[in-house]
Amino acid sequence: MQETKAHPEQLSKALLEVSGYTAYWNQAEKKGYSGVVVYSRIKPDNVEYGFGNKLFDQEGRVLILEYQSFFLINVYFPNGNSSGERLKFKLDFYLEFFEYIRKLQNKNKNIIVCGDLNTAHNEIDLARPKENIKNSGFLPEERALIDQFIELGFVDSFRFMHNDTVAYSWWDYKTQARQRDVGWRLDYFFVNDAASGSLVDAFILKDVFGSDHCPVGITLKI
Repeated sequence: MQETKAHPEQLSKALLEVSGYTAYWNQAEKKGYSGVVVYSRIKPDNVEYGFGNKLFDQEGRVLILEYQSFFLINVYFPNGNSSGERLKFKLDFYLEFFEYIRKLQNKNKNIIVCGDLNTAHNEIDLARPKENIKNSGFLPEERALIDQFIELGFVDSFRFMHNDTVAYSWWDYKTQARQRDVGWRLDYFFVNDAASGSLVDAFILKDVFGSDHCPVGITLKI
């Protein structure tokens, strides 16, 4: 999960100790902001809390879990809407993320990346592409960074399994966009090319409520 906005000490035991799972939290230094968590049935061999870059890591946006045959990266990319400074931060975050991915690729394990990328990749991935071409989340330079990610050897699992399917994972609360299905696909599972042959399914659970996002997922044979 992304944008948890909480420190573990603020949470109930029911959220911290889910039966059958171990929780791994990475929270922002600033309370009520950002944060990611992974609940895992299998204990990872190693867990990293960020890239090792103070500028980005202070916002608690990344968890890297290493298992026997793969890495799982849970990432909450910055939103670039609030200012030009935050847009630059977002673009720089992408580049830092790519550098980290290149290092992991040298370890010869499969890599699974999941999370809120805060960018819709192509016109099919949002309801109103023409109206948003100048808005962060669909800027050409943001979309080009997803192209760059794919060029590193990764597959957008949902698009790989459902090439022409129109489906969204985020809807604006303020405009009640969910009722009209005027949404964006901002949440992804990417897998490296070698792992794509093991994809069984990729799905978006649009009927699950509780957030302005809905869950997305994959079934993958490792």
